Amino acid sequence: MKILVCISHVPDTTSKINFTEGDTKFDTNGVQFVINPNDEFGLTRAMWFKEKQGATVDVVNVGGPETEPTLRKALAIGADAAIRVNTAATDGFSVAKQLANVVKNGGYDLVIAGRESIDYNGGLVPGMLAAMLDANFVTNCISLEIDGTSVKAVREIDGGKETVST
Repeated sequence: MKILVCISHVPDTTSKINFTEGDTKFDTNGVQFVINPNDEFGLTRAMWFKEKQGATVDVVNVGGPETEPTLRKALAIGADAAIRVNTAATDGFSVAKQLANVVKNGGYDLVIAGRESIDYNGGLVPGMLAAMLDANFVTNCISLEIDGTSVKAVREIDGGKETVST
């Protein structure tokens, strides 16, 4: 199984945030950046599939050279390869489009993305990516099991949990 985990490069929530240019631009000086926590949960699950089922795990990020430390951390966690799409992550649609190209060219069996990034809290990219790929999509997934071609996902919904199977 070949897994792709989408990761975002986001400011650590413990960093002191400052603005420049009349308080209109985010000042990145002195700010520590990390893998988006929601994406790191997905990477952790992908590592489980690697260990238990022999999966290959790649990570992908859309961003400039400043995102390299985030990709290196994912490799240190255990990813087999890191892909950086060298373009600015200007909006969710353009990010999803770039990710869709990586998925189409990479022959991935499973794509894992966090439900939202902690910097913008949009949560749009995973759904747009699935739509662009005409792929199945499970939101708010809290459990994922794969056995051959059978998939069982549990997701949080209002008032409880729902199990989705193929």
